[in-house]
Amino acid sequence: MATQDFLVELGVEELPSKALKPLSDAFTQGIAKGLENAGIKFGKVEAFAAPRRLAVRIRDLADAQPDKPVEKRGPAVKAAFDDSGNPTRALTGFATSLGVTPDQLDTLETDKGAWLVYRTVEQGKPTVDLMSGLVEQSLASLPIPKRMRWGARRTEFVRPVHWLIMLYGNKVIDAPIMGLTPSNKTRGHRFHCPKTLIIPTPADYEVVLEQEGYVIADFAKRREQIRAGVSALAEAEAGGKAVINEDLLDEVTGLNEWPVPLVGRFDKRFLEVPAEALVSSMEEHQKYFHVVDTNGDMLPLFITVANIESKDPSQVVSGNEKVIRPRLADAAFFYENDRKSRLEDRIERLKPIVFQEKLGSVYDKAVRVAALAKKIATAIGSDPALAERAAMLAKTDLVTEMVLEFSDLQGIMGRYYAADDGEPADVAKAMNEQYMPRFAKDSLPTTLTSCALAIADRLDSLVGLFGIGQPPSGTRDPFALRRASLGVLRIIVERELPLDLQTCCEWAAENYTGLSAENTASSVVDYMLERFRAHYDDQGIGAEVYLAVHARRPTRPLDFDRRIKAVEAFRQLPEALALAGANKRVSNILAKQGGDSVGETINSSLLQDTAEKALATKVEQQADKVLPLFEQGDYANALQSLASLQEPVDSFFSEVMVMADDEAVRDNRLALLNRLHNLFLRVADISLLPAAG
Repeated sequence: MATQDFLVELGVEELPSKALKPLSDAFTQGIAKGLENAGIKFGKVEAFAAPRRLAVRIRDLADAQPDKPVEKRGPAVKAAFDDSGNPTRALTGFATSLGVTPDQLDTLETDKGAWLVYRTVEQGKPTVDLMSGLVEQSLASLPIPKRMRWGARRTEFVRPVHWLIMLYGNKVIDAPIMGLTPSNKTRGHRFHCPKTLIIPTPADYEVVLEQEGYVIADFAKRREQIRAGVSALAEAEAGGKAVINEDLLDEVTGLNEWPVPLVGRFDKRFLEVPAEALVSSMEEHQKYFHVVDTNGDMLPLFITVANIESKDPSQVVSGNEKVIRPRLADAAFFYENDRKSRLEDRIERLKPIVFQEKLGSVYDKAVRVAALAKKIATAIGSDPALAERAAMLAKTDLVTEMVLEFSDLQGIMGRYYAADDGEPADVAKAMNEQYMPRFAKDSLPTTLTSCALAIADRLDSLVGLFGIGQPPSGTRDPFALRRASLGVLRIIVERELPLDLQTCCEWAAENYTGLSAENTASSVVDYMLERFRAHYDDQGIGAEVYLAVHARRPTRPLDFDRRIKAVEAFRQLPEALALAGANKRVSNILAKQGGDSVGETINSSLLQDTAEKALATKVEQQADKVLPLFEQGDYANALQSLASLQEPVDSFFSEVMVMADDEAVRDNRLALLNRLHNLFLRVADISLLPAAG
């Protein structure tokens, strides 16, 4: 089958810079998926994205769908002909519906008799007839929150569209899309090349744009060119290092078709302002990269990326310096003004700020969190007074001018202001670390005071919102309780804190009055433990391991984690499958014989068979060995030791009849099995693991 390259380019007015990469990825994936669904073979798929264009090139695209054999089953042979051998209405109706005569049908022999079938070959459609539909389908599926119209057209898109290329080889696919007639013409840079350019074939696309149009169409290439240019300029100008935020780099790449890095300067006096505030001003508002020296200290430089090769770059730089100067001056003013008041003097200003209508103000929350943090600090061996103080000050930077202007500095400015007020180092550090981890794989709080505050703040929200009947739903989680839960679990497990969720949630509930939900603390604990499932799934630990541990509902996260690790290690042992099966069998037997009413006291005088005596001896030996290990939380070594029970357990089930006629013997055997089962249950319900056979 013949192949040629395919190219589609949609020319638009400047696309939102943050959305450019996601739109390009979705457009590319949509076309590729459409081709796969249509059964059309193709080679490499290449995406191009710049502020004024989205493009996709498909290498070695087959010129048609492959022919497809078609088989349609008609009536059974015995129903297709009457006693005289003439076609019945069932047969003639089937043949007529296909536009054929009965003699053009074949016979298919099956286990249930013979059937008449129609066999033919459906010819594949030409690719050029399908591409416009596939492109339109992909465009319609793009992740665009709000589409717009322009002019008198009824077409909708994220931005107005102005031109369209659709090439298969050197031929234009002449099928309108979004009211545009395709051609082989694109447009160059808005200022450097404001004219039409011809794209002879798909292979020429990025070459023509770059060499003639001043457009680097390849997003990844443009991104790395910006990275290299910014880094080189920082080194050349000041021997410094440009700090490149990857999200900002993506955004700047989405703003430029022909990127030209330029360095600017600002007054050194602004370096007295915390670096985070300067960076926020430069990155968020101006899309500048900042520069640091070899010690990581900020230099009075910034690097901007212009979308033009100016004949007088100094004018561009001067313009940018004029723009950033008032921004930095504002930051300096806010900083100096904020320092005139202590954080503790701002506590009262939290009273009018509503945390949640039924849960009171941010001040009310601070009082609750302070009481809870104090108890948690005591439980983890930290200073309760420091935790209480940190909690009362934790949200006071919300009412500072700096944070009101730059919301992303919440916590960061609190740390600076607390240190400036002479607060203890742990308290100042907790102002920022209370929000850690902010996202998956983010750093954790470094001090116990910070840990106590971070945990208390999250648990207060969880218990309060569950207590008024507002837990997260499948689609709504306005208070980010899922993230809060995972944050608490990570802090407790990774910082190895001896905290019990049930106890902590009950402490949190004591600080509230009038919670309407029943068993709030237990509901929160159940919700949080369920979050462990995805946490371990991300680590490659199977759901069956999580379920085996979760069945025992250990409420200390560190203990839960140790059990998970132990069961995962046990699952790798050669004895695991057989023991899982044995536990499953024991669990079923015990459930049928009274479950919890079955004791585990074994009368050795009632042991009869060699296999049950051997198992009883082994079980008692293992109990003596592993019970101390369980008390120490050494589940891994305990399960490793219990694995040695596989052979006597297998022998018991192959040689001993549990349900003996003698009631005393039967009960004794059930007690033996219960004793065995309960040893494993000290860690997890091993019967939930996959069993042998």
